Amino acid sequence: MGTKSLTRPAAAKLYDQDFVAWASETARLLRLGRLEELDIENLAQEIHGMGDSSRHELRSRLRVLTMHLLKWGWQPGKRSGSWKATIVVQRDEIDDLLTRSPSLRPAVREFITTVYAVAVEEAAAETGLAENFFPRDCPFSVEQILKRGFYPER
Repeated sequence: MGTKSLTRPAAAKLYDQDFVAWASETARLLRLGRLEELDIENLAQEIHGMGDSSRHELRSRLRVLTMHLLKWGWQPGKRSGSWKATIVVQRDEIDDLLTRSPSLRPAVREFITTVYAVAVEEAAAETGLAENFFPRDCPFSVEQILKRGFYPER
């Protein structure tokens, strides 16, 4: 039982009605080389969104990692296995993301700069410490943040 091919308008309509069906049909058309039948506009939008999603994931993981490094360094009496596990997991996931998408590596420094204030805010909220208890600027280098086994000591 063959699948009816879609015209551009039908493919675009399917995108609005059933994203999973649209994605399956788009993949099928690509594999068959039937490029003239593709919903190019939505396909381009989705591919661009995949890149945005990876950038967002990297920023988010750097924020969580930096926040836990702050807690680790500025609250040594409350260190826990959970904090350490979060640091390990975030580094591992960031490493995996940068391995899969090495073009993101140059953005790490910029992302740390942009997420640091939020990491401080979250660390303060979680610890009950004032935000000004933590350094105004990120005290860690990119290399330290990403380095397995680095745990800050104050």
